[in-house]
Amino acid sequence: MFTPTAADLAPGDRKSAALELATFEIRRVRSAGDPDFAEAYDHLWGEFGAKHQMEERGAIERRLAASPAMLYEMVLVKKQGRFAAVRDHTAITFAGETVVHLSHNLVAPEFRRTGLAGWMRAFPIATARELAADAAITLVAELEYADAGEMGSIWRLRAYERGGFRKIDPSTVRYHQPDLRSLEEIDRTGGARPLPMQLCARLVGQEDAESISGGRVRQIVEALYTVYGAGLRAADMAHPALSLAEYPPDDATIALLPLSA
Repeated sequence: MFTPTAADLAPGDRKSAALELATFEIRRVRSAGDPDFAEAYDHLWGEFGAKHQMEERGAIERRLAASPAMLYEMVLVKKQGRFAAVRDHTAITFAGETVVHLSHNLVAPEFRRTGLAGWMRAFPIATARELAADAAITLVAELEYADAGEMGSIWRLRAYERGGFRKIDPSTVRYHQPDLRSLEEIDRTGGARPLPMQLCARLVGQEDAESISGGRVRQIVEALYTVYGAGLRAADMAHPALSLAEYPPDDATIALLPLSA
């Protein structure tokens, strides 16, 4: 397994290089049979499950089983046996580009503002290089729209912006995240309800780019929906909101905007 280096840190995360990653215990979970799977999943589910922001365990297990078509992992980090952080992400190669879907990132309160969060944002780059060493890498996150009354969402946007991310102009690309509620709740409420989200990307090595082509955006979204499709029901993925029919054409130029814009 590849391990991130200081060169993988985003420009805004360079201070994380002062933190010795080697002093932490790092477990890379890539199988449902891994002894650390339950602990890593439970930490993520405890934070994101009730908010309908994470797939149920069965969907995650199906995504793990999709390897080697895609590489999903949870990175569990401890310090002297204490939980420090966990994140999960999926790398998939499309047309010579490796797209990494950033699902969740959770850092325990006592380890925040230590530089660990920057390293957690660098792990997906190491995963991408393992999948395809020479391919261009794009990290993609789905972020909620900023809510002035919810400081958590504002802090997340600031953290991703510091990490080299820009948002794909949401007035041009109206992205929706598939419905992550339980199957029982989806069926009880009359079907899937995809959520409108901001699609944010870090073009690794091109963090100063101010635009992206329509074709590349389509490729990124196709990659994301392929990742989701490995774990979710085909009927739920067929929702009209998840169609790319209304996306800009391949030759369109789409602005990459600051997350605070």
